[in-house]
Amino acid sequence: MTTSYRDAGRLERAFQRENDHRALFIAYVMAGDPDLETSFEILKGLADHADVIELGMPFSDPMAEGPTIQLASQRSLAAGTKMRDVLGLVRRFREINTVTPIVLMGYLNPVLFHGYEAFANDASDAGADGVIIVDCPPEEAGPLTDALEAAKMNLIRLATPTTDDARLPAVVARTSGFIYYVSVAGVTGVLEADAETVRRPVERLRAASGLPVAVGFGIKTPERAAQVARVADGVVVGSALVDEIAAAAKVNENVTEKVLLKASELAKAVRSARLELA
Repeated sequence: MTTSYRDAGRLERAFQRENDHRALFIAYVMAGDPDLETSFEILKGLADHADVIELGMPFSDPMAEGPTIQLASQRSLAAGTKMRDVLGLVRRFREINTVTPIVLMGYLNPVLFHGYEAFANDASDAGADGVIIVDCPPEEAGPLTDALEAAKMNLIRLATPTTDDARLPAVVARTSGFIYYVSVAGVTGVLEADAETVRRPVERLRAASGLPVAVGFGIKTPERAAQVARVADGVVVGSALVDEIAAAAKVNENVTEKVLLKASELAKAVRSARLELA
């Protein structure tokens, strides 16, 4: 009999750590980049630094991504990564870690191919805690949301600088876990987030949803991560970590060591950001 690693409260408990008066560090990496075994080693190590891990599901046409994560997706697909492999990574991780939340992030096509109910149940049993589907608008998300809720999975939606008052109710409806605020108008890893610019949108999203708000897209350096950590509930970094994977693999360096060193620097910056204001 296969062990189920479902835990409906893991993500909520992570954000309750804001009682420590700090933002959470949320680290994104692509499953299967540069290969499945290295991905697993990275996941294991990231748990020492990240409060939440976002695990990318590779897709051939990741429209919201800049070059860094587009290439990561291509490397993963070239290595033969399938949806079952992504869920297998989560399950292997849960065998050694039942605390750190994992959020799957990707696009609708592979989920639709897998089947909404099958995906929701398989992901939840493997130990995933939430899903971000970048290209699934709220108006078309009903069947997916139904399946995820039945499997006690969080559906985390994106809000952007262009999410106006008319659009906001649809974005926050049936959203759980946290709201992901895209801090810049554009793709990942290109423009930089500005803490003062995101302050008011973060407050607005908290008020509208009653949920924590994590900020991502455009955070690459420890300095920028610390600035955003002073105003947001969570700080998401992806391209900066994926860049380390690509650079290390290119020159045959230890990929895991390089990405975990960067994760350590970012985590320290996020966790100390509010202490500097005390």
